[in-house]
Amino acid sequence: MAILTLAAKSLWNRRLTSALVVFAITLSVILLLGVERLRTQARASFANTLSGADLIVGARGGPINLLLYSVFRIGDPTNNVNWTSYRTLATHPHVAWTVPLSLGDSHRGFRVLGTSRAYFEHYRYGRNQPLRLAEGREFEDVFDAVLGTEVADRLGYRLGQSIVIAHGAGEVSFTLHDDKPFRVVGVLARTGTPVDQTVHVSLEGIEAIHADWRGGAPVPGMRLSAEQVRQLDLTPKTLTAFLVGLKSKTLIFRMQREINEFAAEPLLAILPGLTLQQLWDLLGLAENALLVVSGLVVLVGLTVMLAALLTGLNERRREMAILRAVGARPGQIFALVLGESVALALAGAALGLLLLQGGLLLAGPLLEARLGLAVAGWPPSGHELVLLAAVLGCGALAGLFPAWRAYRYSVADGMTIRI
Repeated sequence: MAILTLAAKSLWNRRLTSALVVFAITLSVILLLGVERLRTQARASFANTLSGADLIVGARGGPINLLLYSVFRIGDPTNNVNWTSYRTLATHPHVAWTVPLSLGDSHRGFRVLGTSRAYFEHYRYGRNQPLRLAEGREFEDVFDAVLGTEVADRLGYRLGQSIVIAHGAGEVSFTLHDDKPFRVVGVLARTGTPVDQTVHVSLEGIEAIHADWRGGAPVPGMRLSAEQVRQLDLTPKTLTAFLVGLKSKTLIFRMQREINEFAAEPLLAILPGLTLQQLWDLLGLAENALLVVSGLVVLVGLTVMLAALLTGLNERRREMAILRAVGARPGQIFALVLGESVALALAGAALGLLLLQGGLLLAGPLLEARLGLAVAGWPPSGHELVLLAAVLGCGALAGLFPAWRAYRYSVADGMTIRI
């Protein structure tokens, strides 16, 4: 205990240098744990976005692209699925339920999803959790809209307000469907998934706002009012994709093969979990590279500590000699210097962890709003604690050489005047 007290007083006596060393270690720990936290939370968030769906079906293309645009609202499809093909598969004897998805429009930077009421019944996230309404009801009318909680919160919408959908999925659009506004009738409870950042309308609503459009542009001289389009047949002609739930899990691969060999048009059926694993395999190299860079930054921080301790030893020869003269044994001198290195590493690791937690508390809502990524702040995971223990262990190892140098100092060595 006396050695620890002496180590603390010694560090306080050199507080400016000690503070700089702790600061360097703190920054490196923040980077290391921050990368690890974002990596694990991103995986967990993506994995929790969709559960319960056996297959996702879309136009033939890349499986990862299909997963990204249908579930995570990232990117755009290469083609659409014909409505007749969807109905054929939806009525297949092995299919228990389907959820149609129609993307392509937006509202003030948020994606608009056209779907059916089966979406609220069958869509699951996390551990098979269903969607719940925080207020209001599901859409019933052609121009009803149900908002994700992030849309409602960020834009300040309440039930009964009118919203205008824009053509295209960009954050800024100069083509608005302002002649056919939608009315907010419901707000979904928070899920921590892209559902929170989505405006949900009916498939008929998507068809209605495009009734006087052809080829992605308004038809010149043709303008139909909201009441006029209500009289039309609003059955969709195409879909972006659809989710499929089967009557038996044993039929998944059989049904996947049947859809992939569908004769009417080229389709692609993917297993969400398997495709998500392919995505992680693709991103694994980048994740490992980030961890390596973070580890190198920690190494730089510990090297700064080693340099500070070694430089300080030359200035502390007289201090070591005095300690030896008053009865301190070489082993105690060794423990003193080693304790200083461990104390510096511990202070940097603890401060880095605390600052990271504070940063996540402040930046968490922004990450969730911008990226749909819910990052948990506390407690640290077991792997993060292992990384912190590794930092402390490396700090102790970095202190061994200066401690050994101090151990070898003699009383006469410290009293010698060097020119």
